[in-house]
Amino acid sequence: MKRTLAVLMFAALVFGGRSRAQTFDNFERGRAQDMLRAIADDVRKNYYDPKFHGFDFDSRVRDAEDRLKKATSLSQAFSIIAWTLDGLDDSHTYFVPPSRTTRTEYGWRMQMIGNHCYVTHVRPKSDAEVKGLKPGDEVLSVNGVVPDRNNFATMEYILNILSPRAVLQVQLRGPDGQTRKVDVMSRVKQLQKLVDLTSDTGFWNLIRELENADRLARTRCKDAGSDLEICKMPDFELEDEQVRQIFSWARKKKSLILDLRDNPGGSVDTLGHMIGGFFDHEVKIGDRVGRKAMKPQIAKGQHDPFTGQLVVLVDSDSASAAELFARVMQIEKRGTVIGDGSSGLVMEGRVFDHRAGTGSVVFYAAMVTDADVVMTDGHSLERRGVTPDELLLPSAADLVNNRDPVMARAAELLGVKMTAEEAGKLFPYEWPKE
Repeated sequence: MKRTLAVLMFAALVFGGRSRAQTFDNFERGRAQDMLRAIADDVRKNYYDPKFHGFDFDSRVRDAEDRLKKATSLSQAFSIIAWTLDGLDDSHTYFVPPSRTTRTEYGWRMQMIGNHCYVTHVRPKSDAEVKGLKPGDEVLSVNGVVPDRNNFATMEYILNILSPRAVLQVQLRGPDGQTRKVDVMSRVKQLQKLVDLTSDTGFWNLIRELENADRLARTRCKDAGSDLEICKMPDFELEDEQVRQIFSWARKKKSLILDLRDNPGGSVDTLGHMIGGFFDHEVKIGDRVGRKAMKPQIAKGQHDPFTGQLVVLVDSDSASAAELFARVMQIEKRGTVIGDGSSGLVMEGRVFDHRAGTGSVVFYAAMVTDADVVMTDGHSLERRGVTPDELLLPSAADLVNNRDPVMARAAELLGVKMTAEEAGKLFPYEWPKE
């Protein structure tokens, strides 16, 4: 049974927000009510389906207004606003709350692999490491919620954006089959409420933040012999020159592995440029279905495309543009897709920015789906995802030993021998700098 935000929100409220309860006054309540009204108006005016696919959105808004009258904390109020949009069951329609003055780092990462959730990375010297979390541990529950394919994206949204937790109650099952419960403390860093860019400290702190983000988001490419290039692409937010550089490297080889695992998507323009780099003719990505007639998504071909063999890697965290890219390669019979089924979070959305207050101003936003993308096979990928040509999942033992059998198999398909151990060392996981 699907657990939507109505269920997940309960866990978030039980374990958080209590420290703010005494300071939630009528001013903050009124501000939250203004946020709800502004965001509801964004949805009514811009959501791609004016009938909200049968969902009574106005009734949900009225229910949310009643709940806000009884809210006892700002955290609870934000959860109610998020719950309002969650009723649409749409991956690209959600509330972006005001930025926090703290940053929460959990010290570990989890991911759906097949129908099971596993710990994939543990940060050195974190409380998670001290408490014994290890890659390969199966995550049975987090704060009482059982992760599955339907609720995982919502869990990540709650824990990372809507309501970060200072402690997570995690139930695990180790590779030996033994279960255990662990309370994992997060590392909470206090941020400056206002960055003074006129000071040397403020300016250079901002530069370091931007450099750290760029470092984690950069596309990394490596040679795997004379005939194979392997590129790991963390997102689809690339400048034109960066796209050209990828194809400049690829054209020197006979084959290319494009690793889109853990890629959440990004720019429609980058998607078009990346697809176009594999064809010498125009390729239709899909029809955009919205309130009004919309132009289809088209990728323009290139005069000097990459014509070699292509293998695309996807997993449960491949989303949006990453999924569209992989599916186009399948439909056009241009490449082979291997790995895990993708996330099925594929719509086209717009961000609507807002500000509340005059003296003390806070900024918030809503992401609203303004188009569905129906591909040339007549289907949308929303809630369906991409089914790989070859389904291949890493095992718990692979996670424990940092092996990457999916990359190794991709290399084998292209005639290059590579062990899973060697593949696991190609692109080491990188933690954000603290």
